[in-house]
Amino acid sequence: MTQLRLRPQDAASPGRTVSPFLEMGAYEALWQDESTTFKRLADQFRRSPDALPSDFVDVEDARAMAERALGLLKASGVQRFGLRIHGDAEYPAKLRDARNPVEVLYFRGYWNWLESRCVAVVGTRKPSAKGEQAARQLVRRLVADDWTIVSGLAAGIDTIAHQTAIDCGGRTIAVLGTPLSRAYPRDNKELQERIAERFLVVTQVPVCRYQQQDYRSNRYFFPERNRTMSALTEATIIVEAGETSGTLVQARAALEQGRKLLILDHCFRNPALTWPARFEAKGAIRVGSYEEVKSAIASTDDDR
Repeated sequence: MTQLRLRPQDAASPGRTVSPFLEMGAYEALWQDESTTFKRLADQFRRSPDALPSDFVDVEDARAMAERALGLLKASGVQRFGLRIHGDAEYPAKLRDARNPVEVLYFRGYWNWLESRCVAVVGTRKPSAKGEQAARQLVRRLVADDWTIVSGLAAGIDTIAHQTAIDCGGRTIAVLGTPLSRAYPRDNKELQERIAERFLVVTQVPVCRYQQQDYRSNRYFFPERNRTMSALTEATIIVEAGETSGTLVQARAALEQGRKLLILDHCFRNPALTWPARFEAKGAIRVGSYEEVKSAIASTDDDR
């Protein structure tokens, strides 16, 4: 049987314990309401700050949904995974900086990598040759300086960031826009598995709701993943992105959350792009060399 890699932990409220099985099922059950969004859930928990997902769901419904989610995960080949629930001791406090923080995170791999210094390297799914080269060079230098590389496992810059980190002996974390039971793009299934086995894969996406919907509805989860990725990292570095790129969701989130936002200089030199100047005016940092990157993200020491 699938095993949760989590023992019940003391909850934030004195005398309460967190049952990962029950809370997973309750979280999945909350998503069975078609009107549920991360904002609606966050508003619900803001009104009841000490609540757990199981406080809003019938126990039997929660158990049934937990069994269903476990079945879907097992069918996809996921045999072991963990859960982090707001209120347990290992839930990352930095997630609360998000506008609509998630109450539950699923994960595979080594959770302690989130305690290392983490920087997000993100960008377009269709990078130019210059963008690809810039991403590889940047990640190599970051790894050499002992940063953990975080990205979203999408095609393009994300894949290059993960793969380069692995190839040069670094650490990498994937923040998914799918449940643990899915890989997107499918071509990255092997890479996702490798990251889960050696490093860390995390997601906030409910297993059952994702399974029930088509791709048009499930696209909603990807920008939400970007907001979470920003909250889990000290800084976001944009390598290359178009005017309508989902990467810009993360750019906005980084500034809202008080994180550093760095934009590589060649983005500003593209006359077709207006977003780099807009974000620079809001506080993003334009970087033209690795020394400038290093200086900008090193200053996060003063903010921690």
